[in-house]
Amino acid sequence: MAMPIGATALSCSNSPHIQYSVNFNPETTFLKLPLQNSIKNCLGHASSLAFSQAAISRTLHCYGAGLFHLFLNQRRRPTQRQPHHIYCLWGELESEAEPDGTQEIAVPERWDVLGLGQAMVDFSGMVEDEFLEKLGLQKGVRKVVNHEERGRVLRAMDGCSFKAAAGGSLSNTLVALARLGMGSNGEPGLNVAMSGSVGSDPLGGFYRAKLRRANVSFLSMPVKDGTTGTVVVLTTQDAQRAMLSYQGMSSIINFDSSLSDLISKSRILVVEGYLWEFPQTIDAIAQACEAAHKNGVLVAITASDVSCVTRHQRKFWDIIVEHADIVFANSNEARALCGFSSSKSPALAAKHISYYSPLISVTDGARGSYIAVKGEVMYIPPSPCVPVDTCGAGDAYAAGILYGILRGSSNLKGMGNLAARVAAVVVGQQGTRLKEEDATELAKIFSHSLFTNNQITDMCTDIQSDQISSI
Repeated sequence: MAMPIGATALSCSNSPHIQYSVNFNPETTFLKLPLQNSIKNCLGHASSLAFSQAAISRTLHCYGAGLFHLFLNQRRRPTQRQPHHIYCLWGELESEAEPDGTQEIAVPERWDVLGLGQAMVDFSGMVEDEFLEKLGLQKGVRKVVNHEERGRVLRAMDGCSFKAAAGGSLSNTLVALARLGMGSNGEPGLNVAMSGSVGSDPLGGFYRAKLRRANVSFLSMPVKDGTTGTVVVLTTQDAQRAMLSYQGMSSIINFDSSLSDLISKSRILVVEGYLWEFPQTIDAIAQACEAAHKNGVLVAITASDVSCVTRHQRKFWDIIVEHADIVFANSNEARALCGFSSSKSPALAAKHISYYSPLISVTDGARGSYIAVKGEVMYIPPSPCVPVDTCGAGDAYAAGILYGILRGSSNLKGMGNLAARVAAVVVGQQGTRLKEEDATELAKIFSHSLFTNNQITDMCTDIQSDQISSI
């Protein structure tokens, strides 16, 4: 039955004629739920929605009305195996997950990139400076929060307009890479996958479904009774952001025969720096990197966060020196790795790290970026854009570099320019993900400058001396 504009309805699976309304405001894109009557009516007629009053109270207190609505709709079991929509206060979450289990993944003979990192659902939106001040949050800082702190922030956000996505720094890179490599230029599409930990909760299903929709295969099974991690990204009008991370199951990475097999069938393993926050993952990272090198797989490391690098500098260096072929960092992260003060140039930091790892990429915001090989540094000018949201810029830049490598390019300037352009496109939009149409256009623009062959393992040995310059 068609619903009037500005409203939607959910049917209880055991009573298809019982519905409750959700009042949708198309101007502000958030939903207000008539909770007291509608939820009671719905729950009273649907035995499959076995929520106790205590459970309802706890969920509403911790998350606010929006996430309760998400959980409520996910618990509904449609009679037909078809995509369904989830509505919550942050906007429309579109889930294509199979309600009775995960969808089978077509496994290629070889993965072009396998990402190992945190699997987290992002809630992102624009806020005023006063909102951050009220909650005691700082711009430019990623803060790890516990369950109670997350609940406090989510309750404060109730009634705001936010978007949800299968987020995390690594997944941003993988999605951008998959979209750049969709094969629209007569080249074979890239096979991109991720391994990480999500819970068996609705957000875990949402995460897996969203990555599948973006052509990134999520290869790890959900952790039974686990809770999926979330990141709240709050962006102010000056395009700066504050991030609050609730880890959930995302910190659990185990090296086993399954992961070892996946790595052996990959071309590049990308390890996310946020994993260094968790002592139990360090051994797993080292084992994964060692397995990669035994099988001729390139290892790329993302620094991810300056505070994380500062706390675990020695452990980062252990992996970089022993295993890393590629290192991605921004200027602050690179300086933190080197133990440099803020007065030192990012080019100098890039040069220093390049003595220990073959290829280094250091971004410096609107000032451009640097690519370093064996002590030689090339400056990459920024691609012009009007900044809207800086969140995800470094992730997009890394995707551009990886795309150039996978397409067989040894042209550092071409790879750097592509990476800068990809980052600029993401900075010029709201949201962290490179759009499909933008990716297709970027791949076309840069296809002529990226020499294509099938050899990527010698990427740093055949670079011509006139392609790079000393500091």
